[in-house]
Formats: sequence, structure tokens, C-alpha cells
Amino acid sequence: MRVIGGDARGRRLHTPRGLSVRPTSDKVKESLFNILAGTFGPLDGCRILDIFAGTGNLGIEALSRGAQQAVFIDSSRNSTAIIAKNLSLTGFMDRSRVILKDFHQALGALESEGGVFQLVFLDPPYQKGLVEKCLDFLQQSSIIDEDSVVVAEFSSRENIADCHGRLRQIDNRVYGDTALAFFTLTRKGSI
Repeated sequence: MRVIGGDARGRRLHTPRGLSVRPTSDKVKESLFNILAGTFGPLDGCRILDIFAGTGNLGIEALSRGAQQAVFIDSSRNSTAIIAKNLSLTGFMDRSRVILKDFHQALGALESEGGVFQLVFLDPPYQKGLVEKCLDFLQQSSIIDEDSVVVAEFSSRENIADCHGRLRQIDNRVYGDTALAFFTLTRKGSI
């Protein structure tokens, strides 16, 4: 697994041994960032939130491509240690924060701090119902707004609803066993 674009292009990232973490493949990651660039434009100055971050692969790719800041959330001590290693390796530690907490606790804490994330990556363990739970939380949260994009990665065998309150799916793609869905909030009063 490596950084495929931007300032840290070509850097190999650390991954855990075993099957506890399933990093996004380079092929899927390249497609994801091409879609983001083509549809939403450059990441320059964006605040990124990487939930169920695993190795930090997606948030680090965004930082490499110009994002201003990234917050990584994972409930595994092993994963947060690998994320910190990868941030140090790529030189992005000073623009990052790693949170070792359950996603509900971490998102609640971020909400109380204020601030909005322009791009949210959501890549939980497959087929555990976590994508739906997280989308339900985000659709009513103050950490995203109408200009934010939420990208969910999940198993192509999972059925994810197109709508979660004001959070609506605007695009989806399937790459073998992996599916990507892109969500944005509808404007208040336009439901």
C-alpha cells in the first residue's frame, strides 16, 4: 500500500499483520480520488475526517493532495499506532490528530469542539451495520454541512440506503467486493 498522488507520492505505508484491518486498495483509492477531483475539485485547504481509519490510508492520501488538516478516528490501539507511524513517515503529523475512541464517542467529542469537515471518509469493517449507524449520526451532526462530502466504503454485498435524513447519496461505484457511495446534505427545507 502506498500514497499514489501529491507531495508524498510513492511512499509505502505500514500495514498491520493479519486480517484485522482491510486497507483500501490502490485501485479503489485512485478511482475514489479521481471522482472527488472531477466532481468536487481540489482538496486544497480542506479539513478531513477519516473514521475507522485503520492505517490512515485515505486521510494521508488527502493530506498528500493538499488537504489542510486531518483527524483520524479508530478504536484499535494497534491501528492508531500504525496511523501515527504512517503520519511520521509521510511528514504529515503536524497537520493531523489521531483519536483512539469508539466512533460515537469521538464524533460526539468533535461535535462539542465545533468546526466542520469538508470531506469525511467512512471505512468500517464490512457487513457489521456500521456504515448505516455512522451515516445516521452524521446526517444530524454539526461536523458536516451542505458543502461537505461523505464517502462510505463497504462490501458490495451490503445494501446501504440512498438516504439518511438530509444525507443523500449522489453517486456510487462498485469495484469487485468493494463499493463506494458519495453523500451530501440537502439544503434545509428542501426535503
